[in-house]
Amino acid sequence: MDGFSNIAAGLSVALSLQGLAYCFAGVVMGTFVGVLPGVGVMATIAILMPITFHLDPVFALIMLAGIYYGAAYGGSTASILLNLPGTANTAITCLDGYPMARQGRAGVALFITAVASFVGSILGLIILAFASPLLAQVAMNFGSPEYFSLMVLGLLSAASLASGSMLKALGSIALGLLLGIVGTDVSTGVQRFTFGLPELYGGLPLVAISLGLFGLPEVIANAGRIHASERRVQDVTLRSMLPTREDVRRSWPAMLRGTGIGAFFGALPGTGSLIASFVSYTVEKRVHRTPAIFGTGAIEGIAGPEAANNAATQTAFIPTLTLGVPGDAIMALMLGALLIHGIAPGPNMINDRPDLFWGLVISFLIGNIMLLILNIPLIGIWVRILRIPYGILFPCIVVFICLGVYSVNYAVEDLFIVLGFGIVGYVMMHIGLETAPLILGLVLGPLLEENFRRSLMISRGNLVIFLDRPLTASFLVLSLAVVGWSIVKALAARRRLAGEGASR
Repeated sequence: MDGFSNIAAGLSVALSLQGLAYCFAGVVMGTFVGVLPGVGVMATIAILMPITFHLDPVFALIMLAGIYYGAAYGGSTASILLNLPGTANTAITCLDGYPMARQGRAGVALFITAVASFVGSILGLIILAFASPLLAQVAMNFGSPEYFSLMVLGLLSAASLASGSMLKALGSIALGLLLGIVGTDVSTGVQRFTFGLPELYGGLPLVAISLGLFGLPEVIANAGRIHASERRVQDVTLRSMLPTREDVRRSWPAMLRGTGIGAFFGALPGTGSLIASFVSYTVEKRVHRTPAIFGTGAIEGIAGPEAANNAATQTAFIPTLTLGVPGDAIMALMLGALLIHGIAPGPNMINDRPDLFWGLVISFLIGNIMLLILNIPLIGIWVRILRIPYGILFPCIVVFICLGVYSVNYAVEDLFIVLGFGIVGYVMMHIGLETAPLILGLVLGPLLEENFRRSLMISRGNLVIFLDRPLTASFLVLSLAVVGWSIVKALAARRRLAGEGASR
């Protein structure tokens, strides 16, 4: 199929009645979840993933992707109005969004957020459409050694950019890799760590673990944290959302800079939209003539990070779809959904499944237009949603978690796995051990092992195969550089703390 035929196949999927319906359902649910602080995109995708197992893979991915970038839109609403980020990616929006709300300019902040999100998403989508086929052509030359070394680079990058200690992130990844061993060995048929339980022959269920790690801990941690007295929400009218000419003049350069930053970081494995948002905010603060205004209601502090966040959300699909290497834990869940449907992402997917790739890309365009239309006039409704009592919301989430997990295999054992990993996730949260790297390790673990063993079979057990191929050696050198940079950064931080302690 040529390029026009591929795009035509994508259009037929995205513009079908089912494609439009699932895209609309995804963006609405994503925005709703993004608005509610404490629920999180990971928990929502994990909760709704079982529904998609009964759908066509194309429509399943369209809906899950709609939830992902819909939450990127909606997450800023609670950040601006309540100083409570709906998602981690929009935490930076609190710094200037909430001060603007306290100045009576919440409507302008929400309007600029919606426009910046749209601009970042559309430009990121264009980069996705053009860059993915080019990267896929390069990846056609990849063999098992290249895939193995690229996955190692992605895992180490994710560990080095984690919010906490790199050692803790590496420990979380190692735990995920160990959990990925459970099940039947594909090469030999030997059962590993199944303890004679037939339920574990196929491996640990990704959905149950994801819900246990992300759904239950969030509910437990946030159930009693937000009191009614803290949730005074400012009313927003359409008239109050109109920005001034000065607001527009200051916003559009920040949007363009943020889009470039977000597109770059989103396409890198192991980085994602969270890093992009923070880097964009730092850049805006550096290039501004009066950086002191940041944190007091600077419009650039909203426009740049929001554009970066949404551009990164779009371009994060580039390594996931063309290389099969997820950039973050959410992309790992997307990859898991594809694998469950029997679709192996990689350089051949664009040609083998053009309906899926181009249908997904075109649905991004449609979904972002839907979001722009929905978010501006319906902000008043999202504001009212913030007043839902958490005593009602969180029990409903627990019920949906149980129903979602049970509907996958109709196995009661999966509910016990959710409960067990819910406890594990809550403990990990309290000891500062991140759960997102664990999911990356769990999803990439079997693929990492498979490509490593295949490489050794090709070389007859000679490890030199990972050094005598230019791309493989380059990825491994970059992996060592990532580790070295993290060690230097940690030592510098320790030295700085020691110096501060001595000066006191």
